[in-house]
This record gives sequence, structure tokens and C-alpha cells, in this order.
Amino acid sequence: MLDSTVKNKNGMLTKIHTRIRTEPFKTNYDLVGKELGRGKFAVVKKCVEKATQNEYAAKFLRKRRKGQDCRADVLNEIAVLEGAKANPYVVGLHEVYETSSEIILVLEFAAGGEIFNQCVADNDEAFTEKDVIRLARQILTGVSFLHRNNVVHLDLKPQNILLTSAQPLGDIRIVDFGLSRHMDDKTEVREILGTPEYTAPEILSYEPISTATDMWSIGVLTYVMLTGLSPFLGEDKQETFLNVSQGNVDYSQDVFHGISDLAVDFIQSLLHLNPSERSTADECLHHAWLNTESHTHPATTTTTTTLDEQETSQSESEPETPDSSPELLDIPSYPTYPGQGDLKTGRDTFTFTESFPTRPEMQQELIC
Repeated sequence: MLDSTVKNKNGMLTKIHTRIRTEPFKTNYDLVGKELGRGKFAVVKKCVEKATQNEYAAKFLRKRRKGQDCRADVLNEIAVLEGAKANPYVVGLHEVYETSSEIILVLEFAAGGEIFNQCVADNDEAFTEKDVIRLARQILTGVSFLHRNNVVHLDLKPQNILLTSAQPLGDIRIVDFGLSRHMDDKTEVREILGTPEYTAPEILSYEPISTATDMWSIGVLTYVMLTGLSPFLGEDKQETFLNVSQGNVDYSQDVFHGISDLAVDFIQSLLHLNPSERSTADECLHHAWLNTESHTHPATTTTTTTLDEQETSQSESEPETPDSSPELLDIPSYPTYPGQGDLKTGRDTFTFTESFPTRPEMQQELIC
């Protein structure tokens, strides 16, 4: 259980129970192979524990970012991982090391890499609807556990959902809790953070964050897993902002060809502009789409609304810490491999490399 009594005003947990080791990391671990991933303030590398020969993913996090001490951000991430230890679908925390400049999280190694790889794969390698149903149930089971403990992830996206194995398709592990926050009934948390295409409208409008914020992201994530398309990415930043803030989603049969009506209904239950109207994680787990034996009947109506077991990538993209002026963070993904392609909008490629503007700029663009 999370110790929710020890947190700061921004919903970040401050107390951890894991022993922080100060001896050299390489005393106990060998780094092997190439980097698994890299972000602005973190790098993830595969390592082998010398005593056991077990494989892990070592996440090296810088303590100072843009001249600010961000050790508290790392402690928050550790505290959330500690509290989720009983959750089989959250990546496991093995050990923690600290140097003068870094904190190193030794994490469970997920050999299958990111689900992003299957989202952009060719037809033969892409997820089937049956695959998505199984993985969605696991994601929701993991998120339901977090929400029952009043934790919101705030960066659920394909790069932060890993697989224990790619072939055969394994189980999921939710990673990267760098933006996660603890919620309660006494304090409102308002922050502009996350990854643009997956960010809920209330974040753009600087409204309070809640567990429903994660549910919007799960709706977008499910859309991407089923279609390989990014529902909100526009031709430019302004269009992306407007698509999210207005809930502009294409549910046409062209997009959902061969995908069941129940799958579309599931996504629509999450992509409501009003957070109170979105299904909860527990409600989603009881949705008919996830609880019927026949999932392969294609949609018959068109709905339009405005609203290898290879060492692929151990994503844990490290977000930039928000400055005093809130900024929506576009968190860089870890590199994909040649031939994997990109998620598409039908117009352009799906990218994560361009940052959103500050909130005043964002308001200007939304008004224009």
C-alpha cells in the first residue's frame, strides 16, 4: 500500500522504504548490449546481476535537470513502484542505487519491448482485435489497482506499455511513473504534463487532474492498438490542440474496418470531454467488449462523431520536469528500429519529438 500521508502539495510522494545503495553499481551488475532507450534526463540499459545472472533494466536518472534539484521526482517514482509491488502488470522494482549525479532504478526486464512496435507493424505482425482485448484487460487491471490506491499515471501511451515477450505475445508491464501523482479529496492537482496525443482535455484547460485523466489516455491507447492510427494528431500543433479540446475523433468504417461495434463503443465510453462521463477502470473491465466470446464480428454501421523475443526497447521515457510556468511536455520516445514504420493519422506520421508551447501560447493557439 502507498503511504499517502507523506506527500507534497503537488501530489508527489516523498517517503520510500527501499534501501538506496551507494556502492558502485558495477560492483554488482554488468551492463550488456546496447542501450534499451534514452530520454532527455534518463537512459535505460540492460544489465545482469553478477550474483544471480538475472537480467534487469537499469534506468539511470539525472538528479539535476535544467539546473534544478529533481531528486524528489525520482523518489516519487520509487514510492509509486513500491506501492504497486503487488500489481502483476506494473514493472517490478528490484534495487536502487545513488551516485553524486544520478539515481539508478534496477527494474524488471521486459524482453518483448514496447507495444508501440506492434502498433506500427505490418498486417501479419500487428495486433489482432483478440490480442488487444487480452492486453487491454491487463492494462485496465493494472490501472484499476493504481486508481484504487489513488495514483494516476498521467503518461499512458504505447511506449510506456511493455511486453514480457513479443513472440509468442506475452503479458504487459506498465512503466515510467515519472509523472504520476497521488490524488485525494482534499487537494486539487493541476499540472500541464504528458504526451500531447494522449493528453486529456482537462490538462489542456488546466482543470483538476483525476483518475478519469488516465481513462482518456486508455481510450486513445486502445484506438491506436486497434487501428494503428493516432486519433488526435493534426497537420500542425494548433490542429492537435483543437482535436483534443473538441474531442474530434474519426469513428468511420474506413478506420474501423473489420473491427467490432463493441470495440468502438468501448473507446467512445472513454473519450468523453467531461471527465465525469468517462468509464472507470473497473467499469471498463465489465464492458461487453472485454467479456464476450466472439470479438471478431466487423462493425456494420458507420459512426461519426466530433468528439522478437529480441531486445527491442525497454521504454521508460524520462519527461522533462515542469518549470514554474506549466508546460505540456512532449516526451521523446525511444528509437524504433528500421522497418517498423510510424503511427499515422492518414495525413502525416506520428511523432513525439516536438514540444508543446507554454500555457499562454497554447491558449492563443486554441483561441485562434
